[in-house]
Amino acid sequence: MSRTTAGSGSVRTAGSPWRNWAGNVTSRPAREVSPASAEELAEAVRRAAEDGLRVKTVGTGHSFTSIAATDGVLIRPGLLTGIRRIDREAMTVTVESGTPLKRLNVALAREGLSLTNMGDIMEQTVAGATSTGTHGTGRESASIAAQIRELELVTASGELLTCSEKENPEVFAAARIGLGALGVITAITFAVEPVFLLTAREEPMTFDRVTSEFDALHAENEHFEFYWFPHTDNCNTKRNNRSAGPAAPPGRISGWIEDELLSNGIFRLACSLGRAVPPAIPSIAKVSSRALSARTYTDIPYKVFTSPRRVRFLEMEYALPREAAVAALRELKAMVERSPLKVSFPVEVRTAPADDIALSTASGRETAYIAVHLYRGTPHRAYFTAVERIMTAHGGRPHWGKVHTRDAAYLSEAYPRFAEFTALRDRLDPDRLFANDHLRRVLGD
Repeated sequence: MSRTTAGSGSVRTAGSPWRNWAGNVTSRPAREVSPASAEELAEAVRRAAEDGLRVKTVGTGHSFTSIAATDGVLIRPGLLTGIRRIDREAMTVTVESGTPLKRLNVALAREGLSLTNMGDIMEQTVAGATSTGTHGTGRESASIAAQIRELELVTASGELLTCSEKENPEVFAAARIGLGALGVITAITFAVEPVFLLTAREEPMTFDRVTSEFDALHAENEHFEFYWFPHTDNCNTKRNNRSAGPAAPPGRISGWIEDELLSNGIFRLACSLGRAVPPAIPSIAKVSSRALSARTYTDIPYKVFTSPRRVRFLEMEYALPREAAVAALRELKAMVERSPLKVSFPVEVRTAPADDIALSTASGRETAYIAVHLYRGTPHRAYFTAVERIMTAHGGRPHWGKVHTRDAAYLSEAYPRFAEFTALRDRLDPDRLFANDHLRRVLGD
């Protein structure tokens, strides 16, 4: 049963359970709210507190953890979308929190603007992506959250708080990656720049070469990443650098072959076959790792940084000190080779500069990311446990939106500013209105 609020949003008693994108997390909220304004959202928070219900916000459900799960009030920000304003003098854009990144990217390009860096998936809402530390790869340009210049937050008291380096700076320092623990974000102001061109160079490379030249490849390119295919010595590298042009996007047919047919269609079939017949995975990997050929193209940023991801999977990702990445990756490869594990998904390696956000995985240190994936429905515990053992031995920090088993005791040691964050949570949400089981595990109670 649903009803319309005083504005144009809605409140309804939850019916079917909520599930995340990967299908590994399910929850059944008591009610769902779709506010159409920051004021309606604040009223929903106040009403939940009066009714003794916890509050969580969910975007597109692209987190693999239960960070958004609740048995209380589930806020869906689908009506909080669109650009509020563009300030060309300050070079910022203010956008409603429920806006999907793909809509923001298209709208900015239409205005001749762009974010500086972004991840490779753009399905997430801007608030969901930033709150969990979504990132791409970059030598100098950091995560999406590091590009925030101001944010608007509804606190547990129902207050609408504006946060920036000048206004409520202690909240701003933490809330850019707030895990949904400090309040509900209603709007974000990002730094933007005039739209530019990137030339992408994709090239197969051996595992030994890419690991031995990793430091040089990182230093020589604005954005460098690579994928290693387990059970092989094959990698696929990608180097993105700014270009004076002209634009030379992938051909319509060749682009479809690479990005849809090979990377999604055939890859899905290969994963399905591997899940049904695990002993076939190493042979499949040898074939699939050679299917993608070298190519170079030039286009506007979001068309280079992002890729369609239609094959559903589970993912674990750890952020390591950059100098530890190669050793950890070599240990991971050796572990796979000596184990009975059969891994159908490539391992992804990216980098980020140090930033100043309290719970950023790159907080205070130059960082490399190692991400492992398994096709949805494939038993993942043995592989992820073995990977996590390697990553934690190198001081790894788990991605906040991806599978991991770390708790507050570990994370308080991994993050020098962890106590700063939890003290702020104590001040903003003393009654834990925004808590759930997952946040109790990773932040403590």
